Amino acid sequence: MIEGRTGEYPAAPREDRSEVFHGHVVVDPYRWLEDSGDERTRAWTAAQDALFDAERAAWPHLEKWRIALARLYAFPQSSAPRHRGDRVFFTHREPGAEHPVLLVAGHGAVRPLVDPLSLDPSGRTVLEAWHPSVEGDLLAFQVSADGLEDCVLRVIDVATGALVDGPLDRVRRTPVAWLPGGRAYYYVRRLDPRLNPGEERYHRRVYLHRVGADPDDDVLVFGEGREKTSFYTVAVTPDGRWLSVSSTLGTRPATDLWLADLADPADVDGPAGVDGLAGAADRPRLRAVRTGTPARSRLHIAPGTAPGDPIWLRTDLDAPRGRIVVTTVADTVADVTDTGAERWRMLIPERPDAVLEDFAPLRDPALPRPLALVSWTRHAVSEITLHDLADGRELAGVPLPGRGTIGRFATRPEGGHEVWFGYHDHVTPPRVLRYDARTGTLETWPCPAAPATAPPSRRLGTSRPPGVSPASVLSSPATFSLAPEPGSVTTTQVAFPSRDGTTVRMFVLSPYGVPDRRRPAILTGYGGFGTSMTPVYTPQALAWVRAGGVYAIACLRGGGEEGEEWHRAGMGPRKQNVFDDFDAATDLLIGRGWTAPDRLGVLGESNGGLLAAAALTQHPDKYAAVVCVAPLLDMLSYERLGMGPSWRAEYGSVRDPQEFRALLAYSPYHRVRTGLPYPPVLFAVADGDTRVDPGHSRKMCALLQHASSGPGPVLHRLDRGVGHGARSESLKLSLLADVVAFLARHCGLDPVGLS
Repeated sequence: MIEGRTGEYPAAPREDRSEVFHGHVVVDPYRWLEDSGDERTRAWTAAQDALFDAERAAWPHLEKWRIALARLYAFPQSSAPRHRGDRVFFTHREPGAEHPVLLVAGHGAVRPLVDPLSLDPSGRTVLEAWHPSVEGDLLAFQVSADGLEDCVLRVIDVATGALVDGPLDRVRRTPVAWLPGGRAYYYVRRLDPRLNPGEERYHRRVYLHRVGADPDDDVLVFGEGREKTSFYTVAVTPDGRWLSVSSTLGTRPATDLWLADLADPADVDGPAGVDGLAGAADRPRLRAVRTGTPARSRLHIAPGTAPGDPIWLRTDLDAPRGRIVVTTVADTVADVTDTGAERWRMLIPERPDAVLEDFAPLRDPALPRPLALVSWTRHAVSEITLHDLADGRELAGVPLPGRGTIGRFATRPEGGHEVWFGYHDHVTPPRVLRYDARTGTLETWPCPAAPATAPPSRRLGTSRPPGVSPASVLSSPATFSLAPEPGSVTTTQVAFPSRDGTTVRMFVLSPYGVPDRRRPAILTGYGGFGTSMTPVYTPQALAWVRAGGVYAIACLRGGGEEGEEWHRAGMGPRKQNVFDDFDAATDLLIGRGWTAPDRLGVLGESNGGLLAAAALTQHPDKYAAVVCVAPLLDMLSYERLGMGPSWRAEYGSVRDPQEFRALLAYSPYHRVRTGLPYPPVLFAVADGDTRVDPGHSRKMCALLQHASSGPGPVLHRLDRGVGHGARSESLKLSLLADVVAFLARHCGLDPVGLS
C-alpha cells in the first residue's frame, strides 16, 4: 500500500514492462490496468471507488453545489424543428426531466413519439438520432444503452406508433437518407464483426435498405475496399433525385464528395428498378465532385434541382476560414475533380476576420429574389449575414440576442423563407429562434410543447440596412460584457500572446468583470479536432461565479475558432502549441490578478482532459487542483485503445519517428516524475466509454498515486452504465457537482452565499 493524504492508496503493482519505439525504450509499469476484465483491475477499481467515496463524504458543500446546479439546469429546452409534410418534429425536455422526448406536432395536437425513459426506466438508454421520412408519416430513430453509443435503429409509423422496421444493429448515429414514398432509405452500417475480429468498431459501408426487409439483404452502395477508419455521410434531396455521399478518413480535416442522379435510369451501375424502386436507387453511379483535396467541404443542393440548376459547396480549400462556391449540377457530375475547379464560381468569399460555419439557400417564390443566410463565428462569437443568392452580395445583417453561439440552420425540405436555429451564450439557456426572410425579423420560436401560459414569442430585431458592414455594427470582440442579471455574472473576452507571439483569446466569467482581488478560478479549454470553444450556456460556470469565483475558457490552437489554419497549428507535431497557449492563459489570469496558483484549478474533458493533464505534468506548480474527465493520457498507446486509430490525423502515430518523438514529449503518462509535489487530481471516467478507453485514467491515477509527493488526493471516479456522450440529467448533475465540489475544496471557494 502507498501512503497518501487519506492514509493509503490502493495497491497497484508496478510491472517490469517496456516497449521499444524507434530504438527508444519506454517503460509501461501499469499496462495491466488497460484490461478492464483482469481480476487485479477489478479489485483496484473497487478499492478506488471506496477511496473516492470516503473523500467525497468529507466535502462540506457538495449538496449545496448539487442544488445550485440543478436550479441552473431547470429550464425547458427544445431542438430546432424539422418540418415534414404537415407535421413538425422536435425534441423537448421539461425542467427536471431525465431525457428529452421526441415529439410530433400536427393535426391540432402534440404527441410523444420516442421517450427514452419509457423504453428504459433505469435512464441508461438515450435517444441518439432521429430522421422523419420525406412525407412525415414514418420516423427512423436510434437509441443506445449503457453509454456504449452503439445504436439500434427502428422505424415507426408516426400516426400509430407501430413498429414497421428494425431493429437494425451495428449502427452509430448513422444518417438516414429517405427516398420519397418511405419505401427505402440509405444508411451507414458496420460490417459483421466476425469478418474483422478486433476491429468491430470500424469497416463502415453505405447501404440501401428497404423498409421491412432483412438487413442482410441490403444493397451495398459505397465503401467497399476503403480504409477501415473511413466515416461516411449520405443524403438524398427531398424530391429523390440526387444522392450525395461524403467520406472522411478518421478525423482527417479533408472530405471527399460524390453525387449520383437517381432520376436517370441510364446513370446506373448494374440492374436498377428492383422491387419497384425508380431509377438508379439500387445501383447509383456515384461520380466524384471533390476528392483528394486537403479540405473540408459540404454540398448544398436545393430541392427540385434540375441538371442545369445551381449547386453550392461550403469548402475551406484555399480558404481556411471557409467560402461558398457555386456551379451547376450538370457540371458537378461531369467528372469534376480538382482539375475542374474552374467550373466553380465564387459566391460568398472568405472573410479575413470570421469563419464561415453554415449556409442556407432560400428560394421561396414569396421572396422578391432568392436569398442566402450565412452564419459565421468571429473570434468564436456567432454572426449572421443575409446575401443575394445570385451574386453573393451582402444585403443585411441579422442582429442576435447577444454575443453567443448559434446551431446549424434548419429549413423546410422544399425550401421556403424561414430558417430555424438554436441560440445560447454563457449565461443564457438555449432557445430556438426563427428568421423570416420576407420581413427580415428574428423571433423566438413558439415551441408547440411550451405551456399555454408561456409568454408570447419575443421579436428580437430586424436586419440592418443593405451596405452596412458587420464590422460597423459589432464592436471588436477583444473585450465585451454581458450579464443575465445586473451585477451577477459578466463575461469578458481578452486577447494575449502565446509563447511564440501568436494572439490567443479567452472568455473570463467573473462577478464584476475586472479583477478586484485574486479569486478561486477554473480554467478550461479544448484545443483539438477543429472544435471551437464558443459561448455556450454553462451552469457549472454560473454556479462557480455566483459563489464568488472566476471561470475562464481559453480558445486555443487546435480548435476551429480562427479557421482551419488555426486547427492545423495544433495538430500532430505542433500539439505543444496548444499547451503553450493554455500556459499563456494561465499566466494571464495570474499576472492580471484574477487568481493565484494556490487558487487556480484546471478542468478538461476528452481531448480537453489531455490538455488538463499536460498542464498538470508540464507546470504542476501553477495549479491548486486538476480534473480530467474521460481523458486521453497515454499517447504512445492511444492507437490501441478505444477509437484511437481514428485520431491519427489529429495526434500523429508512434509508427512515424518524428510523430513518436512529439507524442512522447508531451504524453502525460510519460511525463510524471517521482517525487514531485503534484496538486490534487480527480480522474472521472465511465465504464461504457467506447471513444476514450477508461484504461488511460486507471494507469495515470496509479502512476500519480505512486509518484506524487504532494498532499493529494489523487482520486478515480467511475460512473457505471454510461459512456462518453449523452447521459441522463441526474447522472450529469451528479458528475458536475462532484467536479465543482472537488475544485472548490482545493481552490478555496466557499459557496455559503450561493442560492
